Amino acid sequence: MIHPKAEVYSKQIGIGTKIWQFAIVLEGAIIGNECNINCHTLIESKAVIGNRVTIKPGVFVWDGVKLDDGVMVGPNATFTNDKWPKSKNSKFQLLETYIGKYSSIGANATILCGIKIGEYSMIGAGAVVTKNVPDRALVVGAPAKIVGWMNEDGTKMKKIEENFVDNQGREWIVLHNQLQKK
Repeated sequence: MIHPKAEVYSKQIGIGTKIWQFAIVLEGAIIGNECNINCHTLIESKAVIGNRVTIKPGVFVWDGVKLDDGVMVGPNATFTNDKWPKSKNSKFQLLETYIGKYSSIGANATILCGIKIGEYSMIGAGAVVTKNVPDRALVVGAPAKIVGWMNEDGTKMKKIEENFVDNQGREWIVLHNQLQKK
């Protein structure tokens, strides 16, 4: 379903994807199956969006941004693709940003370019992400810092002494800022 008031120039739109009014999708953009692209969004020509991705209003997905399967991007979240932006910059260098499978990005979060956000991660509302985020990390603040770890269903893992336990009863440990099964 493409709303009649959307401007969609790409032919690479997956089956079952919904694109709402006032969304703009430029030629060359790739959007997977069963996505929900809300109103007042922009997807540039070198952006890649996986399957079952939700993009809320006010989000611009610039060239070089890849959202993997199952990602949720909250309203007015901001991506960048130029580390040193200047108008009419002839030395512009596109830096790619990768958002891992089933990650969630909260409203008004800012994701700087060249960053990798791991699978099942949760970026808190208003967070400013300036460096890579490991799989399953919950990050908040400006700059974003790890404050917990996430289950696959989007709930927070429980901390028991120095370890974490997921909702299936498996124990995890944190080594070198990475969560690993015990």
